[in-house]
Amino acid sequence: MPVPDTSKPMLAALAGQTQTRPPFWLMRQAGRYLAEYRAVRAKAGGFLDLCYNPDLAVEVTLQPIRRYGMDAAILFSDILVVPHALGQPLAYLEGEGPKLDPVRTVAGLQRLSMERFHETLAPVYETVGRLSRELPKETTLIGFAGAPWTVASYMVEGGGSKEYSHIKSWAYGDPAGFAKLMDLLVESTTEYLSRQIQAGAEVVQLFDSWAGVLPETAFRRWVIEPTRRIVAGLKARHPAVPVIGFPRAAGLMYEAYAAETGVDAVGLDTMIPVSWAAKTLQPRLPVQGNLDPILLVTGGQALQDAVHGILSALNDGPFVFNLGHGITQVTPPDNVAELTRLLRTWPEWR
Repeated sequence: MPVPDTSKPMLAALAGQTQTRPPFWLMRQAGRYLAEYRAVRAKAGGFLDLCYNPDLAVEVTLQPIRRYGMDAAILFSDILVVPHALGQPLAYLEGEGPKLDPVRTVAGLQRLSMERFHETLAPVYETVGRLSRELPKETTLIGFAGAPWTVASYMVEGGGSKEYSHIKSWAYGDPAGFAKLMDLLVESTTEYLSRQIQAGAEVVQLFDSWAGVLPETAFRRWVIEPTRRIVAGLKARHPAVPVIGFPRAAGLMYEAYAAETGVDAVGLDTMIPVSWAAKTLQPRLPVQGNLDPILLVTGGQALQDAVHGILSALNDGPFVFNLGHGITQVTPPDNVAELTRLLRTWPEWR
């Protein structure tokens, strides 16, 4: 088994080391709250054009690192490039989010193929390779993908959803047929993340944003098991590369997820009590999270108190500071600077 690289604070935390000051990064740290991002986004054309343009994707990935010096940079891309690369039509409509031509039957799967998968995603791999060369030497590069259940939710619903009625109906009513879609997503996601690692990603994160909509039995089948298979596939090829799982809104199922998927660390959503995480999860594996993004919008004493509470609970074990969900576009950049100051000066102000 290769020895994990612990020369960078992020990698040291994921290897199980407790540090005086926590490494940190923020989900969606490259985004519309930054004026420089908005300027690049305006030049790019469509959102997918930005994701598939290495020059621009590298630039927006580096922007928050230049401003705030996070300990990790996460590749700028989107979880839906995977179904797009499989051949599912995808469009991003201003103010409406992603729209896909829905796949809701086994017959509909015939439209999807791995034939041009890596060819379509080649610009993403180029972005990863360039970032691995251009980032500061102390900054960890994170690759990512959506977990199969969450990606399938978009593919089957045709976009975002509140009820998830189409995907649940398929998964509950025809589990053998639905498993064919999940098998394809396990294969393609493993391939996608492996190529990112080959290009230079030092850590990968699986985003399962809609994991929490499933009851226990379905959660085990459609969240835990596909994740376990992806992690096993990656570990067979890249045993030293940590995998972070983020099963948003999983609640009490976090414990089973942490124990059974094989992930090296688990991202905590905003709703997870940090005292519970410190007692139940952190003795098993490093944890990451979980500041409410609206506290970062609010700033001031409320932000300081929340940061203090999280660090007091979790920084005595292996820990990466992050948000409990993605940063919002109305976040004042000065508040991110204040968060950076608080984290960099801990524990002096505790």
